[in-house]
Amino acid sequence: MSDEIIRVSHLGKSFGNNVVLRDINFTVSRGDVTSIIGSSGSGKSTLLRCINLLETPTSGEILYHGESINNKNVNASEYRTHVGMVFQSFNLFNNMSVLDNCIIGQTKVLKKNKTDAIAHAVKYLEKVGMAPYINAKPHQLSGGQKQRVAIARALAMDPEVLLFDEPTSALDPETVGEVLSVMRGLASEGMTMLVVTHEMAFARDVSNHVVFMSEGVICEEGTPGEIFGNPKNERTKEFLARFTQN
Repeated sequence: MSDEIIRVSHLGKSFGNNVVLRDINFTVSRGDVTSIIGSSGSGKSTLLRCINLLETPTSGEILYHGESINNKNVNASEYRTHVGMVFQSFNLFNNMSVLDNCIIGQTKVLKKNKTDAIAHAVKYLEKVGMAPYINAKPHQLSGGQKQRVAIARALAMDPEVLLFDEPTSALDPETVGEVLSVMRGLASEGMTMLVVTHEMAFARDVSNHVVFMSEGVICEEGTPGEIFGNPKNERTKEFLARFTQN
């Protein structure tokens, strides 16, 4: 079986006359931790939303294990069990407990029985340090705690790939570290991850592949050493200048 999981080929996305993505091409292979970096408005989140079928590409295609996901026969809910997503704004169900947030997808989509779903949810809540809060409602949690629950919920679906859309940007500075720590742990265990992030240290230290986007195109991609240590594109150099001085 090929190690390639996702291939994005000549992807374009427009909203009316506003072209957000232009001719995007890259691949995600098993075990990759790919960080997508760039200024706000460069198309990073739209790219992730296209990969997760939350947006429909205008042109090009996305292949999952060689099969196009851009046709009407694809069951989006079923596909998302394999390619999960963690959102900037958590997207938890506020009327449900932490535990229920983590079992509803398992029972509704994966058709697991509730006993198995609970055991699976607790396993991942323990993994992210949130098992003591299984009966809490989201409004009782800090932003960092909510995001750790959201990660546990995504993991409980046993995805092959996890997409992270700026998972720390809505957090207070003191809670960013706890979420990045969970993500670092997942990366060290071989989880395939595609991360839109403004956390340059994470992109540099944890990723094995970095993609720099600007104005809807991929300007440059490579290893963290190549992108952070020796960027070739002028826009990449300008963007990274403020971080490399640290």
